[in-house]
This record gives sequence, structure tokens and C-alpha cells, in this order.
Amino acid sequence: MSLKFYNTMERRLVDFQPLVEGQVSMYCCGPTVYNYAHIGNLRTYIFEDVLRRTFETLGYEVKHVMNVTDVGHLTGDGDEGEDKMLQGARERGRTVWEIARFFSDAFFEDATRLAIEKPSVVCPATEHIDDMIALIQKLESKGLTYQAGGNVYFDTSKFPEYGRLALLDRQETSVARTSYDSNKRNLRDFVLWFTRSKFDGQAMVWDSPWGRGYPGWHIECSAMSMKYLGESFDLHCGGIDHIPVHHTNEIAQSEGAIGKPWVKYWLHGEFLLLSKEKMSKSTGEFLTLQKLIEKGYDPLDYRWFCLGAHYRSPLTFSWEALEGARNSRRNLLDKVREWKRAGEPLPLSEAGKAYLAQWREALENDLAMPQALSVLWAVVKDTQLPPGEKLALALAMDQVLGLGLAQLSAPVEEAVPSEVQTLVQERLAARKAKDWAESDRLRQEIKNLGWLVEDTPQGPVVKRAV
Repeated sequence: MSLKFYNTMERRLVDFQPLVEGQVSMYCCGPTVYNYAHIGNLRTYIFEDVLRRTFETLGYEVKHVMNVTDVGHLTGDGDEGEDKMLQGARERGRTVWEIARFFSDAFFEDATRLAIEKPSVVCPATEHIDDMIALIQKLESKGLTYQAGGNVYFDTSKFPEYGRLALLDRQETSVARTSYDSNKRNLRDFVLWFTRSKFDGQAMVWDSPWGRGYPGWHIECSAMSMKYLGESFDLHCGGIDHIPVHHTNEIAQSEGAIGKPWVKYWLHGEFLLLSKEKMSKSTGEFLTLQKLIEKGYDPLDYRWFCLGAHYRSPLTFSWEALEGARNSRRNLLDKVREWKRAGEPLPLSEAGKAYLAQWREALENDLAMPQALSVLWAVVKDTQLPPGEKLALALAMDQVLGLGLAQLSAPVEEAVPSEVQTLVQERLAARKAKDWAESDRLRQEIKNLGWLVEDTPQGPVVKRAV
């Protein structure tokens, strides 16, 4: 089948056809580095990593660009609220520059622990202020801006297609000025450049044609994506919370400036839910990757948990669900170790090639990871497929899964203590006598000593508990 994605702009599955054959230009909204990323944020980056890995597995050359918002960004997605960088600096007794560097490093450390590949280009906003100023000037020259109260605004009334990504064109758009910014001519107008903040003490400011100040949040993504990917590119990703404001405003200012389509495909990841509410830093209660680690979980347990759901489906987090993901991942690792102990990967038979085709078909169907994982487990359970083929398939699939299966070592045979051997024989006798209660008791006693016993047609197999 052909590669298909759900394009948010069209609200339907569409065939993917890159602008340049064999190449993918991809922009993803990066972190705002005023606090640690919560696991809901990280779910989006895992989805984007799976997307990139899928392209590469299918033979595409990918240029993946991601911004880092290390300049003032208000607590609301619009132009209201407090500056997040100032807020973080005040709470931690550091400068905003120190806050930006600290949490940027923390984000990329989390990404590494989750096996998220680093983008081809990482562009901090503070290093691209001149690019943003140039883009605002271009919009100004086209009559798409106005100045009021010391700030430069984008005039949404001058962009007739404003809001089509968020379907705002189907809603009432003729709204009076709002109380939070009386300078706006229209409710949905947004700031391109601030010279007069709504709060004192703004630390990050630069000279501009409109006065000393700082850029609005939305302009950075437009300026940096076009700098590195060109005026038009294939694909833009982010969380669904970016659709109504941030991505809508990006489209307006980008296409307003270039006068042609900007992004061909829009992909959005759904929320991670906690007790039926989306995880958010605004409540002050959110889970970080480090908290999962402190609870005894491997970061890849969380990656595996996220892979179990489609990126466009809400995913509810619970400790019970994460525990299930950990057990499932450990089971897979045990199988891969067993296959490695049996020998090297083998060339695929027709049956093996059929499994790989099913796997790729699932990926090509809008990253249908639950369907793809069902193919993987079918391989695990196939009693006719030799271990070497299973290993070859698992390693091929791991190019997308990112579980580090190639780095796993084959298990080292360990002598079973005589005490455990005696218990195994006693249990075998109990099973022959159909004394199931005694058999279960002895299994537990063996487990308490750190060993597992598995019944096979050839007799009991004993191995060290993980």
C-alpha cells in the first residue's frame, strides 16, 4: 500500500507525496525550556521520533528541524498570561538565561533516555532573532501588520483564510476587542513583536526597527522552519493543543509573507490523560520522566507504553498500565535474548518476508502502531519460524521501535544451585501426582530464591528471574 497520513488540514487520510522525491522535510515544535518536560510532552516527541524512523526505514532521507523556545513565552498560547521564562527564573532563583540552558539540557537528556533521535537541526529561538525581525518586516511591507500600544500585531482580517486548520472559518469570527488587550483590532490578532510587555522586568530583549523588545511566540517557528527547510516544506508536527492558536497563527504569518502554501501535511499527536484530564504544567502537578525512574521504571518502559496506542488516540496514564508495559517489554527482551543465544540472524524465508510486509503495511497506514505490534507478537508466538528469523525480524522492527534490541547480550548460562534443582525435582513429582497446590507452592519457593521454572514438553526449564 502507499504511505498514508491523517492530514489535519484536510481532516482525512491522504497519500504522502513529498515535494522532492525520496526526501522528507519535517518541522516539529520543540520544548519551551522554563521547566522539565512532563511525560505528556514527551509522548509527542516519541510520536515524532517514530514518524522520522518510519520514513528512514522506508528509504527516505529526512531533514528534521526542531526549535527550542528559550525566549520569553507567555503562559497562555495567545498573548495573555505571564512570561514563562521569568516565572521559572523567579521560582528557582536563577537568571532567565541560566533557566533556558538548564532545562534545554534536561530536555535533551530525557530525549536520549527515551531513545529519541536528535533532530537534524536544533534551532534555539535566541539565536534567530534577526530572522524573526526580517520576517516581520516582510509582513509589514505587505500591509499585514499594525502597531498599537508599542507592539506590532498581525492583522488577521487581512488574511481571509485565517483559521482553516482549526476550522475557525466555521465559527463566528467577528468578535469585539477583548479585555486583556485593548490594542487588538480583532480578537484573534496576535503580537509579532513586543516593545511594551504587560509585566515588568523582561530580561530577554533585543533592538529592532520598532524599539527594544522581544518576539512573539508564533513568529519563531515560521522564521526558523523557512530558514532551514525553505519557504514550502512537507510536514509540520506537534500536539493537538497547538492547532487552534499556535499553528493557526504560524500559517497566517507564513503564507501571508510568502503568498503561497507553506506546509503540505499537518500531523498532530493526542493528549496523554491523567485521571481523564490532560496532563499540564499549569496545575503544578505533573509527572516527569525522572519521577518514573525514581519509581523503578526504565525510560524505555514509558516509550513502550506510548507505542501501544495510536498517536491520534488519547492515552490514559496509570501506574498499573505502566507496570503492564514494563512486563510486556521485559518479556520481549527475554525472547530476543533467547533468539540471540540460539545463533545469528538468518535471511528471511517467505513467511518471514510476509511478516515484514505486514509490519510495513501497518506503519504506512498512518503509523498504526497497535497493528504493527500485533505483527511483532505474532512473530514471537510463531512456532514454525526459526529463532534466527525471529531475531532478524525483531532487529528490523526495532529500527522504528527504538528499544535497543541490537545491543542486548545473549544470556550467559548460569549454574542452577543444587537447592533449586532439588525443589524443581520435588515440583515435578508433585505435578506427576497431580498435587497442583504443592506444585504451585514449590514454584513460588523457587521464585523466592530468584529463579523461574517453565514447563515445556521436554521437561522443566529453569532460568534466573530478571
